Amino acid sequence: MTQPVISVIVAAYNQERYLTRCLRSLLAQSFARDKFEIVVINDGSTDHSTNVLKEFSDEIVLITNENNIGLPASLNKAIRRARAPYVVRVDADDYVNNEFLHLLHEFLRENKYMDAIACDYLLVDEKEEVLARNNCLTQPIACGIMFRTEQLIDIGLYDETFLLHEETDLRLRFTEKYQIHRLELPLYRYRRHANNSTNDVEAMEHHRQRIIQKHGEKHAERSVQ
Repeated sequence: MTQPVISVIVAAYNQERYLTRCLRSLLAQSFARDKFEIVVINDGSTDHSTNVLKEFSDEIVLITNENNIGLPASLNKAIRRARAPYVVRVDADDYVNNEFLHLLHEFLRENKYMDAIACDYLLVDEKEEVLARNNCLTQPIACGIMFRTEQLIDIGLYDETFLLHEETDLRLRFTEKYQIHRLELPLYRYRRHANNSTNDVEAMEHHRQRIIQKHGEKHAERSVQ
């Protein structure tokens, strides 16, 4: 098997409605198919996600959790399994432009001083209508950031105790040592829908307070949109 250049990490928990769209957008990439792997971790889904994933069995590396262990633990499991020097996370309810992998990789490959690069994103609704175009640095989200795998491992990956705001904690720890650069192209599609985990206001606030306790109050406003 050819050594991949990029590992795309997709964590899925009860996203049967959107999972096909996500995976098809990855399979439609302009980047050579034999140069990237799609590592999907099914985190104990109880809907029909398993059946959806069977349709893509020839195209993905599948990790199955018998029980739900949470998003950060699942992401860490997938990153440790990744075989490529670059890794990027795409959530199962989102999708991407067909130049997503090519352009992010090109910027990192050609600019050795760049540690990681994020792209701008379009906020879309359940019908894929565009609601807004957002700046990935001033309105950060968890996905659409290509990292050098060794640097993610160096900072200790995700803190598995942050069941929400896991990306905020990761970003804050990452930027203590490294830098995330911006690609001013909206290559990522971030979907807003009724089942977004960020809709749980009480849980979001709980983990926001934990961010404050761990990193200081000035960083609280940098939580996911």
